[in-house]
Amino acid sequence: MGTDKRARQKELSRTRAEEARKEAAALARRKRFVTIGSVTVVLALLIAGAIALGGDDDSTDAADSPTTTAAADATTVAPGETTTTTAFVEAEPGSAECPKADGSSDRKDSFDGPPKMCIDAAKKYTAKVETSEGTFELALDAAKAPKTVNNFVFLSRYHFYDGLIFHRIIKDFMIQGGDPQGTGMGGPGYDFGDELPQAGEYQKYSVAMANSGPNTNGSQFFVITGDQGVGLPPQYSLFGQATSGTDVIDKIGVVQTATGDKPVKDVKIEKVTIEEK
Repeated sequence: MGTDKRARQKELSRTRAEEARKEAAALARRKRFVTIGSVTVVLALLIAGAIALGGDDDSTDAADSPTTTAAADATTVAPGETTTTTAFVEAEPGSAECPKADGSSDRKDSFDGPPKMCIDAAKKYTAKVETSEGTFELALDAAKAPKTVNNFVFLSRYHFYDGLIFHRIIKDFMIQGGDPQGTGMGGPGYDFGDELPQAGEYQKYSVAMANSGPNTNGSQFFVITGDQGVGLPPQYSLFGQATSGTDVIDKIGVVQTATGDKPVKDVKIEKVTIEEK
């Protein structure tokens, strides 16, 4: 009897632990953000808080609630969120099938897991980003960030980004998009691990992944538009650089914004096209 009771208790504990892990993973997918490191945090927070992908789950980071516009709000945890930290468990790799390389796949806006390795890291990839304000191009660095470039190519070839908006824009800092909800709370349905740069590698017009902490990359990305972004700590996966259309990025970077750094008028990503060489 005692042995059976202990076995049932162990099984119950395992079940509860698994449920807690799944709940934490689901929560993490809903809460993605980019925050400013201690080097630039004072200046950046005085202007507009931090880059954010969703609710904040760390009291040292800037919350991505629509009211985060000043330093006083920067340490506020979003209502209903938790500060619990859990170990990163990446979804089963290779569970999502690769799209057609010619871009003819039907549009998809959610996935059960991260993609298979669909690119050849030895090749060159560029992304043509057509927006409501004009077009810019990104050179994607598959050699340095193969998982991140693979993810961006995967989502782009499934037309995931087509029709989405730049939902968060902070002058002299960055433009952020890639959220299917347009609120900073959305993603593709999975997380994947970091590919972090060395300190000092961010440049103006670099493109990197927004996140809610280590190894929580999804679909949201940002393009650096000024010194505040250049000074970010190396906590965001850097995967490319704008090579043309920087005037368009500059134009987007100064549009009028309202509460939560959201543009008054939508700046839409009309289409992202991948070229492989």
